[in-house]
Amino acid sequence: MKDPIVEEVREHRMEHTRKFGGDLKAICEDLRAIQKTCGHKVVRLPPRRLEPTKQSNGSQTSRSR
Repeated sequence: MKDPIVEEVREHRMEHTRKFGGDLKAICEDLRAIQKTCGHKVVRLPPRRLEPTKQSNGSQTSRSR
């Protein structure tokens, strides 16, 4: 089952990608320019370190990379 909202987002993303010929640097620069002029506050949170977790078999693993 296709989600119409997801499909719409993908369509707009592809339009944006085609506009810049797939040039990731140009796409990112454009998105940053839009972000600066949109009027919304941008929140940047510091990265969080994940604590090791115990799996059901008793061994410990860390999910951080």
